[in-house]
Amino acid sequence: MTIAGSDSGGGAGIQADLKTFASLNCYGVSVITSVTAQNTKGVDDIHIIPNKVVNTQIESIKNDMKFSTVKTGMIPETKMVETIVSSISSEKVKIVVDPVIVATSGDKLVSDEAIEAIKKLLFPIAETVTPNLTEAEVITQKKINSKKDLKDACKKIIDLGANSVVIKGGHFDESDISEDILYDGKNYYSFSAKRIKTTSTHGTGCTFSSAIASYLANDLDLVSSVEKAKTYVTNAIDNAYKIGKGNGPLNHFFK
Repeated sequence: MTIAGSDSGGGAGIQADLKTFASLNCYGVSVITSVTAQNTKGVDDIHIIPNKVVNTQIESIKNDMKFSTVKTGMIPETKMVETIVSSISSEKVKIVVDPVIVATSGDKLVSDEAIEAIKKLLFPIAETVTPNLTEAEVITQKKINSKKDLKDACKKIIDLGANSVVIKGGHFDESDISEDILYDGKNYYSFSAKRIKTTSTHGTGCTFSSAIASYLANDLDLVSSVEKAKTYVTNAIDNAYKIGKGNGPLNHFFK
């Protein structure tokens, strides 16, 4: 299950999530939290779905289907965070929280109050949290300029209650390397790949978190899920479509 916003350009949000699920042999269901008008150049408008409708979507799925993992993305309002947590916290599922705060274009997507609610309510029930560097800085309220800063940020996020955290995109000393760091409260794991020079990066965070959720749904452990998700996203970027005038989408069905 993905609980996230809709991207009219098809590159991020539930569109990216469902493509990822399908390509990794999972049947995806979706709960739409917002409808965005956006393309590769940026976000033009956001319509927030009424909280009651969000809740009804979740309950409708729960009343008919079983699901093993939940990936959350853009949750724009505090009340919506509360509703989602109330609806899914009792389910025996693994939850991957992608704290979508800022779009690839730089547009802010959620309120400060919602960010605090996500930290307080969603993190403690998460199997893992997957912020990028910018999101990790917002969450921890501290700049990340080194690997030490990154590891300190991991610890701060674990202190908020998450079982584990993956911070994406560290490349402090080696600009040609893209490194993700997983911390489970005890050990750090590093996942590196050659940084691809491209503008086709729209939806990378959504795709990464959805890939982790997909591999967890297929009974892989967390470390293996993150490792395979990293490889999947790297290949999807490397085989990206040439679409749009800005940050283009990935190719989720590369061969």
